[in-house]
Amino acid sequence: QVKLVESGGGLVQPGGSLKLSCAASGIAFNNYHMNWYRQAPGKQRDLVATITHGGNTYYPDSVKGRFTISRDNAKSTVYLEMNSLKPEDTAVYYCNADHAYSHGQYWGQGTQVTVSS
Repeated sequence: QVKLVESGGGLVQPGGSLKLSCAASGIAFNNYHMNWYRQAPGKQRDLVATITHGGNTYYPDSVKGRFTISRDNAKSTVYLEMNSLKPEDTAVYYCNADHAYSHGQYWGQGTQVTVSS
């Protein structure tokens, strides 16, 4: 059974930091690109960071320079370090595993991040 379990969300003041974790089980983690998405109420789910199975990273302009994605293949875990948080970063953050060589992908249940004073 495949499971992606996010943790680390919460309430933080503007300018603060949070680090999200996503622990994967039931998959050959090394063969997956790992992604973080977010979805704010009434909005579409948007990609915020990607780390390929080879370790290359991608960020949209909205988070570039503030967010850092990393992975620990030995722990089958992907991280998202978020700095200089803004109220517009408030959303549910989802972990996604996307197979590098086929069409399989999986989603976590999401973790709420709220940036507010």
